[in-house]
Amino acid sequence: MLQHTVQTPYVVGEVHFYSAELDGGLALFDSGPPTREGRARLLDSIDPAHLKYLFVTHCHVDHYGLANFILHNSDAVVYIARADAIKFNRHAERMACIAALLNEFGFGDDFVRQLRDSFERHKIFPTTPEKYRIVEESAELASLGVSWISCPGHSQGDLVYLVGDSAVTGDILLRNIFQAPLLDIDLESFEGRFRNYDRYCASLLKLTQLRGYRIKPGHRQYVRSVDEAIHFYVTTLLERTVQVLPLRRLPLTEIIGRLFEGRLTDPFFVYLKISEVVFMLDLIENPALLKASLERIGLFDRVSGLFSAVLQSQTKWRKP
Repeated sequence: MLQHTVQTPYVVGEVHFYSAELDGGLALFDSGPPTREGRARLLDSIDPAHLKYLFVTHCHVDHYGLANFILHNSDAVVYIARADAIKFNRHAERMACIAALLNEFGFGDDFVRQLRDSFERHKIFPTTPEKYRIVEESAELASLGVSWISCPGHSQGDLVYLVGDSAVTGDILLRNIFQAPLLDIDLESFEGRFRNYDRYCASLLKLTQLRGYRIKPGHRQYVRSVDEAIHFYVTTLLERTVQVLPLRRLPLTEIIGRLFEGRLTDPFFVYLKISEVVFMLDLIENPALLKASLERIGLFDRVSGLFSAVLQSQTKWRKP
């Protein structure tokens, strides 16, 4: 499996996509961003005439943005997660639900309008793929030598693809990056928000299946090990949660204001921090869930000191 790297105009910087020869022909795993540089790098990396498959780890613009370019220039079949298909098919409804969630957290209609403008400015939602198949409904993947694991947390559609001894992980496992757990509506019911924290704790149990695989991340050049990536993410999560604990009784708007003191001006970046803080408030509400997952995968001892600090801070700041 070959790694291909392209710079993006987004804050995340460079992104990787991968190519591999399967039994059924040439496959791509992710595509890169829908930019001139992205298209040039894609064409430098593969011959579209030979491309048969595009497997998308999750439908964020830097990972699937060239899907339609690929469809227009090859006979490739595009595969995406079921949750991402729902996002595309019910986009307007989803945006209205996210707006309602933000309103519930105290962010007014003016902020929501500014956030939508920011989504457009950052080109967060490129064109929907014109044709695609849903991974969870595609039995033919096994015959191609491709299997997958659903690991929601960063987004609801996060997939890991397994090919031989390689695991293409998108944004699930990254080296020294705390990927934002995005605030969203629950796409299965469209009732209430998606509980990223709960699903991430469940995904931790699945991620240990990747021990021994060669991790092919979406960003940074490599991941040394599954355990290292999980350890960094959880350590960062716990350190930031300690900062949130004294503020947890305040309205979310005030928590964001106190944590960042006006340093965030772009509504998109405010939204990312809102998402992180909600994730941490869920942890504060139920720390036992994360502890149980870490104990089951044998990593709790590595963060037990920080975990104790969270519990001690929780006791300190608990109302009488």
